[in-house]
Order: sequence, then structure tokens, then C-alpha cells
Amino acid sequence: MKTKAINDTEVRLNGIYALNKALGTTAALRFLTLLHREATDYVKISERLYGGQTIGEIFDRAKRHWKSKPSAI
Repeated sequence: MKTKAINDTEVRLNGIYALNKALGTTAALRFLTLLHREATDYVKISERLYGGQTIGEIFDRAKRHWKSKPSAI
């Protein structure tokens, strides 16, 4: 028996369909979320984003950014 070669998109779609059918929508989404959980080192991220800056500098930049945004109200 020959199987048809399918592309990556078809594999993803068929896999999601199979998960939904086997687990239901909520459990399938939960399963997919579990696959993508990775530990995040927020200290390293903060050091990369804010390293060498004072609290005042960070605050001033945030304030300027906030004021430059149009009001959503």
C-alpha cells in the first residue's frame, strides 16, 4: 500500500484534527500548550533589557513611551 506524501502544513492540520477528535478542543489545546512550556529566566531577560541603566532612566523612557501613545479612550 502506497501512502501519499503530504506537506508540513497538512501534517499539522491532520495532527490538530486528530487531537481534537481524540481529546476534545480544550484538552487538545492544553496538550499543545504543554509541549511549548519552557522555563524562562526573567533575571537574565531583565539584565539584557535594562543592564547598565538606572531606575530613573528606565522610568523616564517608559514615561516618554507612554506619553507618545494615543489614548485608547
